Amino acid sequence: MHLLRRIETYMKRTSMPPTRFGRDAVGDPRFVFDLRNGREPRPPTRARVHAWLDRRERERS
Repeated sequence: MHLLRRIETYMKRTSMPPTRFGRDAVGDPRFVFDLRNGREPRPPTRARVHAWLDRRERERS
């Protein structure tokens, strides 16, 4: 799944604002806004976000 789509789905399901997501996942409150504007994160950042989402989704199960 595309990273931004996965993030948007997570934020919608949890009612998490984009600034909170960015701050919690990568320490950057502008992260989601930058992705929406075309930012392409480096592979380590992508892996970090996917790992963060994986942990959160496991905790919800």
